[in-house]
Amino acid sequence: MAPPRPDLRRRAIAFAAAVATIALGLASRRYAEALPDFIAAYAGDTLWALVVYLIATALVPSTSILRRALAALAFAFAIEASQLYHAPWIEEIRANRLAALVLGSGFLWSDLACYAVGVALGAAGEALASRPMRRVSQP
Repeated sequence: MAPPRPDLRRRAIAFAAAVATIALGLASRRYAEALPDFIAAYAGDTLWALVVYLIATALVPSTSILRRALAALAFAFAIEASQLYHAPWIEEIRANRLAALVLGSGFLWSDLACYAVGVALGAAGEALASRPMRRVSQP
């Protein structure tokens, strides 16, 4: 039996990581009162951006880490910028709980920093995980 293709394996890992990260993000909102204030305030947005990066990885795993990171960051920033727009039709969409989680509701400069951190964590984590392991020689 042939080993799984690297792209297929990377897609599966990214998808599983995205699902786990979504669970962590929802938990960070649900149990915010049990978390330190800083974590409670910024974890959700940081994890949201990490999910965007992981989805980009699942969709186009053969693209470079840098390109996926830039695309994820551009997408996250565009979603944040869209929160400056409050036409009735978009507010009706945002009234849906799932849409509100994805689209957000109000622009915050701090969210942009969270998105940068979330995407950077994903890219750095992938870069570190894909480095070949160095063997330590025994004397």
